[in-house]
Amino acid sequence: MSAFRCGTVAFAGRPNTGKSSLLNRLLGEKLAIVSAKPQTTRHLVRGILESPGCQCVLLDAPGFQAARDDALNRALNRRAAEAARDADVVAFVLEALRFGEADRQALRRIPPAATVVAVLNKVDRVRRAAQLLPFIERLAREREFAALVPVSARTGRNVAELLGVICGLLPEAPRRYPAGQLTDQDERFFAAELLREKLFRLLGQELPYRCEVALESFRQEGRLRRIAATIWIERESQKPIVLGRGGERIKRLASAARRDMERLFGGRVHLEVWVKVKRGWTDDLQSLRQLGYA
Repeated sequence: MSAFRCGTVAFAGRPNTGKSSLLNRLLGEKLAIVSAKPQTTRHLVRGILESPGCQCVLLDAPGFQAARDDALNRALNRRAAEAARDADVVAFVLEALRFGEADRQALRRIPPAATVVAVLNKVDRVRRAAQLLPFIERLAREREFAALVPVSARTGRNVAELLGVICGLLPEAPRRYPAGQLTDQDERFFAAELLREKLFRLLGQELPYRCEVALESFRQEGRLRRIAATIWIERESQKPIVLGRGGERIKRLASAARRDMERLFGGRVHLEVWVKVKRGWTDDLQSLRQLGYA
């Protein structure tokens, strides 16, 4: 009988390659928040995936990014580097047929001794399969990969094959978590993440990066959860944008987040949301420490 395997798999790569979508597809649950905007992921999201003879602890980390140079982005890059350094396997996620300087920089940040699987995501967008082979050959010259696997997080294509490759690379070890456990992070964490997802989805291109969500209280009364949250912004002029005319936008944000929370928690949610100013928080170390980034 084969020995049981268990270990940590960190998703790495530049922003917006589909790392969070891939984690959700592997788990069969929406655990990581997603949006079309880069750098949606700020916190390490941990999902636990059980397959025959194997338990994978999947870590969705922030994407490596050099375009911004504030204290928040430096903290996110450190968080991503630490996840890659400490993992048993690194899944380096990139877009099929696209490997640019941002991908190269992200790949360089992965420790040379790491076991790396190149995951070519979004193959459903590749019109001609014949284009993949020369691309894979060029990519293989960038560093020594344990495997190169084309997948589609959107359709699920080759995701089972990717899981098989990853499990085969994990060390022989007993499971760390009880079978069937999905995550070790609490409901407070996911409540804040779901509200922040709506900021990324419903606000303009730049403003979501200047917003953060902090939970003020989380109380459970039977199957009802009473949640109070604050959306922090950097400037007073940003408040009307988040609130919308007559508070319409903040109501829409809160309603969408509440529905997702009820779906995830399996019970009713009463959600109250405020918008407050914390000036220059993205480049202020004290504010970042208060928000759990440093």
